[in-house]
Amino acid sequence: MAFAVVLLVLVAVNVWVHVGPRRAHLLTGPLAAAVLLLVGRAAGLSWTQLGLGAGSLLRGLRWGGACAAIVVAGYAVALAVPALHRFFLDTRYRLGLRPAFGAAFLSVPLGTVVFEEVAFRGVLWALVEDRAGAAWATAVTAVLFGLWHVLPALDLARTNSAVAGSGRRTRLTVALAGTVLFTTAAGVLFAELRRRSGSLLAPMLLHWATNAAGVLGSALVWSISRRSRPSG
Repeated sequence: MAFAVVLLVLVAVNVWVHVGPRRAHLLTGPLAAAVLLLVGRAAGLSWTQLGLGAGSLLRGLRWGGACAAIVVAGYAVALAVPALHRFFLDTRYRLGLRPAFGAAFLSVPLGTVVFEEVAFRGVLWALVEDRAGAAWATAVTAVLFGLWHVLPALDLARTNSAVAGSGRRTRLTVALAGTVLFTTAAGVLFAELRRRSGSLLAPMLLHWATNAAGVLGSALVWSISRRSRPSG
């Protein structure tokens, strides 16, 4: 029953964040995460099972901090290679560096990371792990995490210049397959971090670093492209 309720909340939130007003997203994520935590607790899960036990916070900080540092270093290397800049040209983040910092440090954690980690690596992972073990919990949540990104993949097909130059059908196929496969693999990594650390903090930090660095990297490349464009 709890599993079905979580899936219903996921579907509702996924649709809402794509059709509802963007200004509501900062509240939608935390509120929906709180609802899912209540569902998990009502199902008999402890805070430790949900990845929020106090005893695992430092371990989660160490694991998550190390992984986040690796991601940031990887983005820095990619940004240093001009030939790779076209992959950063996402029109959603053509917004200037100051708004990009607001998105990276406010919208990404509150509008995306908190809800997705509580949903997938917190409540769903714990519900499946309690019934079938960690391997099944990782597999199920990773596949669902990949499917969760179908609607964002459609946005990517419209907004990223590295994809947008192809025909419509090719563009959609590349965006859908690439996004779902990548996020499913990311779901496995996030779940493994959660299992090893025992804390939601580890995947939260990695998830935030990945998304925030992408936003800032995209905004930086757009800024560079504007400065290098011939005047007149």
